Amino acid sequence: MRMTEFWDQMNTQFGPAYAESVARDHVSARLNGRTAAQAVEDGVPYKKIWLAICGDFELPPRVR
Repeated sequence: MRMTEFWDQMNTQFGPAYAESVARDHVSARLNGRTAAQAVEDGVPYKKIWLAICGDFELPPRVR
């Protein structure tokens, strides 16, 4: 997954304003206690970050 695909999915699922908040503020146990933004900085693949967010927010399988 590319960065643009990640943000397209985030914006589609959460809306642009809330997507930024989720990425910046939501701490995920699936990302070892990091936010999505921190995980990106640490080099975690976007697909892994996306799947963590999908799990945390119980998004339907069709968007994963």
